[in-house]
Amino acid sequence: MENNAKKIAEYLLQIKAIKLQPSNPFTWASGWKSPIYCDNRKTLSFPEVRSYIRDSFASLVNSLYPGAELIAGVATGAISHGALVADKLELPFIYVRSGAKEHGLGNQIEGYYTKGQKVVVIEDLISTGGSSLNAVKALREAGCQVLGMAAIFTYEFKKASDAFAAENVPLNTLCNYSVLIETALNTGYISSADLETLKLWRVDPSTWGL
Repeated sequence: MENNAKKIAEYLLQIKAIKLQPSNPFTWASGWKSPIYCDNRKTLSFPEVRSYIRDSFASLVNSLYPGAELIAGVATGAISHGALVADKLELPFIYVRSGAKEHGLGNQIEGYYTKGQKVVVIEDLISTGGSSLNAVKALREAGCQVLGMAAIFTYEFKKASDAFAAENVPLNTLCNYSVLIETALNTGYISSADLETLKLWRVDPSTWGL
């Protein structure tokens, strides 16, 4: 899995799905200053990358959740990845909105499922974990048995790990922040001074750069 994580980190940097700018930080919607910006939707535009991610997800599900009966993608970023994984595993697919639709049937979960089905949730990015766990809540309320969640990338915030532990949701990711910044250093994308700055941000992102 470690080699997989490094490979995915290399891909994310190569295709600029992840950008690192410690000296010129981004501003997130939350107002946080951040030296990193992640847009995993870009992976879908590169067949080699999306196939590698699909196959890595499929291997993870087969290994950790062999009893999975259903794959669920979290809207909107993980719908495509979830569908690719479900196709690879020849399993049914559904996706979960952030909230119920305001028209039509008012569904929050789209697709066919039955109560008691064992579900693995696919996500593209874990930041604080709030939106991801909202999807898990909706699935549980619908009677599904959530085996765990798998994501492409996590910032490894303590807030997220605490939230997943509190809700008793196993979380496994294909790549993480620690592997990414080490890979960025080893490939010359950042300097050793940048590395220290990037490590500090992950410890307390809400106050970094203020």
